[in-house]
Amino acid sequence: GRHDTVGRDLVHHCINDILVQGARPLFFLDYLATGRLEPEVAEQVISGLAAACSEHGVALLGGETAEMPGFYADGEYDLAGFIVGAVERKRIVDGRRVRKGDILVGLPSSGLHTNGYSLARHIFFERLGLAVDDEVEELGHTVGEELLEVHRCYLEPVWPLLEKDLLHGLAHITGGGLTDNLPRVLPKGLGAVVKVGTWDIPPVFRLLAYGGKVPEDDLWRTFNMGVGMVLIVDPKDLEAVLKILKKRGVPGFPMGNVIPGSGVAYDHPPEGYPSGLR
Repeated sequence: GRHDTVGRDLVHHCINDILVQGARPLFFLDYLATGRLEPEVAEQVISGLAAACSEHGVALLGGETAEMPGFYADGEYDLAGFIVGAVERKRIVDGRRVRKGDILVGLPSSGLHTNGYSLARHIFFERLGLAVDDEVEELGHTVGEELLEVHRCYLEPVWPLLEKDLLHGLAHITGGGLTDNLPRVLPKGLGAVVKVGTWDIPPVFRLLAYGGKVPEDDLWRTFNMGVGMVLIVDPKDLEAVLKILKKRGVPGFPMGNVIPGSGVAYDHPPEGYPSGLR
């Protein structure tokens, strides 16, 4: 099996989780638990963790490895991460500066990232009857390669925006999708409207939508739908933000607005499924 991507997934997810508070990651610790330690598997996992930490300037201080026979089935393991970052109190990004009329800028995801796997596996392997090594024309590669695509890290493109104080809020789109993650950074009395069709929804989500006959609400609440992070920006700063993102190689796309109200509304999606899934 291939175990070199899961460590990268974990580090990237943790970095993104503190980045949205305005924090620069400093150090990381890991916890690996299994029934019987397989050295070659552990080596792959740790090498992925170490490579991701090195790439993003994070110190991998160490970690814990636990063998618990009888607790895990053969080949199973748990991997958890702990990250510490730093931000000046006055520069913490908590959404309090978000205002009506602010623009939502989406950053593209690399795939499922680290959420929605239970449903995705059920659809791929049970409903569609596919195997890990099956090539899927719509995806351009195998099911396994799609599921192992590494969670994108947004530190490099987003950090310059934080340094220039160009962001009112940030949301890491993880479990719960846009529907549950965007409201976390919106002050009381404000909601968001997402304009579906302003970005290309990746093929994997179209395949999951139709292959699994997933109701639209569940799609938006389970998967990131191609948006890995949302930046909330003052309209006057939009051009500068998009320019910096482009220079950093991550194209941002205006995808909606902050409006009075609460929660997330999806702007006139066609009946049944979001635009871009047809």
